[in-house]
Amino acid sequence: MTVEISELRWVIVLSRHRSLRQAAAALNIRQSTLSRRLRDMECRLGVTLFERTPGGTRPSVAGQEFLVAARRIVDEVDSAFSRLKLHHRGENGRLNIGVCSALSAGNLRATLIDYLRRFPDVDIYVVDRPRVCLLSDLAIDVIDIAIMMGRAPNWADRTLPLWNERVVIALPEGHPLSKHQILQWNELKGLNWLISQRDPGPEFHELLIRRLGGAGLGHVVEHDVGLDRLLSLVGMGLGATLVSEGATGATYSGVACREVHGESGPTRLAFMAYWRQSNSNPTLLPFLAMLRERYPDLAVPSGAAEV
Repeated sequence: MTVEISELRWVIVLSRHRSLRQAAAALNIRQSTLSRRLRDMECRLGVTLFERTPGGTRPSVAGQEFLVAARRIVDEVDSAFSRLKLHHRGENGRLNIGVCSALSAGNLRATLIDYLRRFPDVDIYVVDRPRVCLLSDLAIDVIDIAIMMGRAPNWADRTLPLWNERVVIALPEGHPLSKHQILQWNELKGLNWLISQRDPGPEFHELLIRRLGGAGLGHVVEHDVGLDRLLSLVGMGLGATLVSEGATGATYSGVACREVHGESGPTRLAFMAYWRQSNSNPTLLPFLAMLRERYPDLAVPSGAAEV
């Protein structure tokens, strides 16, 4: 014995209208068709679902019990179809995002907040790993997209330039250079530098070498720590370090952050998105569309110096 979903819907509509004529009109079918299908279903079930009276049609005792189950089944089916449609459009599900950048401020933080506002039914899973690990995770679909500082020359799949963030020096409070809100590269020669061995520390180390050269670089000590612990070391007076403006949203005791400028203005670091064209996660396409909408002008701002 089988009952079709459409028949359950007809029973629900009939119970609401208490009239075969009105129910048939609401369903946009002929009254004779509705009456015949109802009798056929009652025959298959072996029970009378509706009592026919001169005043209309009303559910029997068995019909009332059947209606409870019918409404539950129809609601569950409708909810399942709704979830499937949302999933197909990328409006629910899970998006795995790889990063190796700070999230306390800046465009990455703002982007994730905007995405969660637009797609509240999508769960985002953020993975913070070195660049090499993120690219490896992308290749085997562990993550759907990676947002990283700089270009990955060995990545042969899809990329999207995003935004540029200013380079900031974190100094111990009380350091003579902390009196200035903006510092030039030539003022940073001879400092004691603290560099993280973890990404994006090596990229900042390369930037220091390019900007200050071997003779002006000063003393460099590498630490196998994350950004928060590195800034804590800065606050202890052990040296200075470079960060992107995305790391300036959190406050660290004893640390003063100042912009670093070159000849043409603020020094900036470019951020890129990386993903696989063959990725089949429906949540990825709306996220990419939002990135293109938020960052349509990918040029470096006038007067800014791109690293």
